Amino acid sequence: MISKILAFGGSNSRSSINKELATYVANQTKDTVVTVVDLNDYELPIYSPDLEKESGIPKAVNDFWNVISSSDGIVLSLAEYNGSYTAAFKNLFDWLSRIDMKVWQDKPMLIMATSPGGRGGAGVLHSALTAFPHLGGNIVADFSLPKFQDNFQKGEIINQKKQSELEEKLKLFQLSLVK
Repeated sequence: MISKILAFGGSNSRSSINKELATYVANQTKDTVVTVVDLNDYELPIYSPDLEKESGIPKAVNDFWNVISSSDGIVLSLAEYNGSYTAAFKNLFDWLSRIDMKVWQDKPMLIMATSPGGRGGAGVLHSALTAFPHLGGNIVADFSLPKFQDNFQKGEIINQKKQSELEEKLKLFQLSLVK
């Protein structure tokens, strides 16, 4: 059976290392069709209850909701800005929650973070591990890649210890897709 994987980075940077990591990881899944999305394709006004009341939920939010709905699993790598989500990701997340608080629709998730620094996005990853299960996130595995530029080169993870760790996480994610 072929599973549909949604992959994206939680950043609107055109050169997002998190999108690069999510794409790399999703493309390692077997028997899948991978759809990579870019947050820049879902540009949104800053969420406001007043704006929602006046204009409703933007089409881009419904479009993103439908992309999640049509997937069997999600590979998401979160960028960390000042210890938390990026403004673009948080804004999308806030808008999505106006459709349904189960933003992630109980889809199996492999959530990750990476950064140029030694913590590898540990703060934002911790936040997601805490919050996402209450919002329809079926997190089956998580992964952090510190020092992205040192550990990821020429389109792949060159740190063998981290690559082996990722392969174990991918096995858990793959198993969750078969259920």
